[in-house]
Amino acid sequence: MAAGADRQQEAAVVIIGAGISGMCTAIDLIKRNNCRNFVIFEKSGGPGGTWRDNIYPGCCCDVWSHLYSYSFEQNSDWTREYPGQEEILDYLIGVAQKYELYRYIRFNTSVESAQWDDAEKKWKTAVKVTGSHDAEFGESYTLTSDFLVSAVGQLNVPQFPNIPGLDEFRGTTMHSARWDWSYNLEGKRIAVIGNGCSAAQIVPEIVKAASKLTVYQRTANWIVPRGDAPIPSFKRALYKYVPPIRWRSRADLMDIRESSYAAICDHHSRLAEMWMDLSKGLMKAQLPDKPELWDKLTPNYPVGCKRAIITDDYFPVFNQEHVSLETRPISKITEKGIEVDGKESDCDLIVLATGFRTVEFMHPIRITGSAGRSISDIWAKGGRALYGITVESLPNFGMLYGPNTNLGHNSIILMIEAQSKYICALVAEVLRARQAGKSLTITPKKEKLEEYNDELQKKLNTSTFAHPSCRSWYKNEEGVITNNWSGTVIEYQKMLERVRWTDYELSGNGADEVPETSLKIPRVVEETYISYTMLGLGIASILAVGAGWALRSSGRLRVR
Repeated sequence: MAAGADRQQEAAVVIIGAGISGMCTAIDLIKRNNCRNFVIFEKSGGPGGTWRDNIYPGCCCDVWSHLYSYSFEQNSDWTREYPGQEEILDYLIGVAQKYELYRYIRFNTSVESAQWDDAEKKWKTAVKVTGSHDAEFGESYTLTSDFLVSAVGQLNVPQFPNIPGLDEFRGTTMHSARWDWSYNLEGKRIAVIGNGCSAAQIVPEIVKAASKLTVYQRTANWIVPRGDAPIPSFKRALYKYVPPIRWRSRADLMDIRESSYAAICDHHSRLAEMWMDLSKGLMKAQLPDKPELWDKLTPNYPVGCKRAIITDDYFPVFNQEHVSLETRPISKITEKGIEVDGKESDCDLIVLATGFRTVEFMHPIRITGSAGRSISDIWAKGGRALYGITVESLPNFGMLYGPNTNLGHNSIILMIEAQSKYICALVAEVLRARQAGKSLTITPKKEKLEEYNDELQKKLNTSTFAHPSCRSWYKNEEGVITNNWSGTVIEYQKMLERVRWTDYELSGNGADEVPETSLKIPRVVEETYISYTMLGLGIASILAVGAGWALRSSGRLRVR
């Protein structure tokens, strides 16, 4: 071990993951807690999380670009209304560079396990080094910390389908989240298994090169228009040099997205009916000569039960002669291709657009909490957490994008920022005790956690997410909705505006110094808070300053 490496085996805070959540938490630790004694473990070779892992053709975001950035680091330079993967990754890399996060990240380092030590009141996180970046620490080591933060998210471990013969196929198989760009698609016979968001982005791109393309669809999806377009340079300049315009635009976009919540939570709402009519109209307009496909491409469940797909170019693919849609179940995969009802179709490439292992939060990391309780025991009936952040029997632990915090209508970054601030408020108390030479453990009360989740599930069970006619990645095998939040972003943010210490069991010799009153955490208000009057005054003041500068400059010129 290199000299001085001993001190690198201990930190105040360990963050797992250097994606949007992990970076946000790190920045908040620096800005809000003045804490730099933390380590970020990242299994990949760079920051970006899911936007580094998913590099398939056509990969992009289904949230408007000006909503898909941190509120404190808004990007004026998005080139399109909906950002592509490369542009999002560039943005995240730029954020990591600006806030000097690279010094805290240990890349190519995967977390194997994390165990709470009841005696030391510390987390012991065991990692395996898969690259040379951390060679000075050895191939594996354990790091001790006062607080542990999971920022691994829900969309990071690929889900492979349970289809007989999948391993027997002699052609090429690739999952959408593990795309191999060295493979030449030109002239290939391609089968795409799955027709969700990833497939809807991949298919219109690879169809250009394929000699034959078959989409294997288990269930149809509701598809609504995307309306993507380039953002002209003059508009980008306005966003950059007249920030109130950017703020106003972002507020408008958030208002629109928040108002769409009714469409995905209540299938009896007028908005839900409008979305379904819009989807059917789009399909028939884009496939006017394919009425035989209309029934196959129309879902038998209400909009919102599964994530709606936002795209303009998926339906038109099926107008092409070399493209077919297969809705019968796959019997098995053979050495040469895919068999359906006893008939085999040969192919060169099978694309698995089958999503992620979403209900197994933090998989495959082995987490062990107080009294030796494993996460598999704690979550035997499905993942659950207090406010989606803190977990029973896991002291001094917080997670971002955890159970019941996913959205179907708005930007997840809006949720992540609220979670990050809340976690940093918990961390602040633990660090305060540490600095005083004392210890403090914070664990959610079981009765509070159960009360919160009972109310949450009661509301979710009346939503479209619970509709019996569809399967989705929002639910576990028992049908419990483990992934989605039950309300709007604003409702969630307001819930996290305060840390109520009565929600928690506080122990250790530093517990007596925690204030009895709840802790206020001012939220970032991003809905309509900049009125058009304010916007006009802001622009007027900028113009006035500009005019004054111009007059002074011209005056100086005349004197000369």
